[in-house]
Amino acid sequence: MAQKKNADPNYKVVAENRRARFDYAIEDDIECGIILQGSEVKSLRENSANIAESYASVEDGELWLINGYIAPYEQAKTWGHEERRRRKLLVSKKELARMWNDTQRKGMTLVPMVLYFNHKGLAKLKIGIAKGKKLHDKRATEAKRDWGRQKQRLLRHGE
Repeated sequence: MAQKKNADPNYKVVAENRRARFDYAIEDDIECGIILQGSEVKSLRENSANIAESYASVEDGELWLINGYIAPYEQAKTWGHEERRRRKLLVSKKELARMWNDTQRKGMTLVPMVLYFNHKGLAKLKIGIAKGKKLHDKRATEAKRDWGRQKQRLLRHGE
């Protein structure tokens, strides 16, 4: 499966929030567009971004990425960009209403999971609708993962 993605020259993962699945129970994910300036796109092409400390929020009927870091592009000194500015995310009204309902009524959060360029070469952000895990949930997930590894070892070695 990884080879199919690598076969497409435009598909490229720029930043990934690896702790998202550890810290949150992801119930659903949504792909959304992101409004960027030219120097931000060029910087993303050089793989210089971080979404680990960022989050998404619905404010005044719009979806925003807050605290996402995109490194400054060196060649754009005069018309550069702010590294941690708020960036507007593009989703349909139906998806936006569902996200607002989930965050306001069910107490869930919007966690950025992956920032990437799709097969058309457009920058996209995958957002997970998630509920925070408690410490005992994290331990249970880790124990389950460890047992899965141990089971695979036993099956491989035939013991």
